[in-house]
Amino acid sequence: MAALALLILLGARGLTPHNEHIQYLGSQNGYEAFVPNGQTVNYNGQTDPVGNLILNNGTTVHDVIWNGQYASTIIQNHNQIVQLNSQFVGQTDPVNNQPYVPLQDFYVIKGQVPVEQATINGQTYYVIEADKINPANIAGFYTYDKWVPNSVAAMNMPGTIAAGLPGNSPVFDWSNITGTLPYQIILYHQHSLNLAGGGLLVLPNETIIPYGITSSPSGTAISFDLPQQVYNPSS
Repeated sequence: MAALALLILLGARGLTPHNEHIQYLGSQNGYEAFVPNGQTVNYNGQTDPVGNLILNNGTTVHDVIWNGQYASTIIQNHNQIVQLNSQFVGQTDPVNNQPYVPLQDFYVIKGQVPVEQATINGQTYYVIEADKINPANIAGFYTYDKWVPNSVAAMNMPGTIAAGLPGNSPVFDWSNITGTLPYQIILYHQHSLNLAGGGLLVLPNETIIPYGITSSPSGTAISFDLPQQVYNPSS
């Protein structure tokens, strides 16, 4: 019944059975994102992160396990973000004088996501079989926790580009969360080798979403992992 309910929820294009066990979520041309919630489970002898899976159409699948390549890296990255949030959230950005906000890591997959259903201690999960995904199609990011769904939506929006932010950009002075995030991302990078610098998602309507990049995974097929141009706000 759970599989049938999910099939109805996602529609025929969102959930395509490829064989008896593996199902594929999302779109072949889209970006899906696993968002860890800090919980872990033991699956086939491996400690795996648990979270949600945001599909390219905005649907969120709950109770998802990431199994296979990068599982331990995701746990480590997430724990680092949680630690830095505990250390800095509530303190003040010295540039725009606004409080730092909670950040959240998320892991983008280009194309459909292979999953299996599994029951652990009476709980049904969807298990991402990450070893079946080309490593070039997986990349980690982090941003303001409430903007993760917006970030995934932006990546799936035609015309969205990735851009870098020069150190003297007036964006750092903006007295809002958009202005706070670039400095906060730099701060987190300075305190963790797992968290690299960041960039901006620039939407077609010129809305911007600052984000950071994880050192691993860093798939080369995901263009947002390496901004190629510099952002200059319109006057």
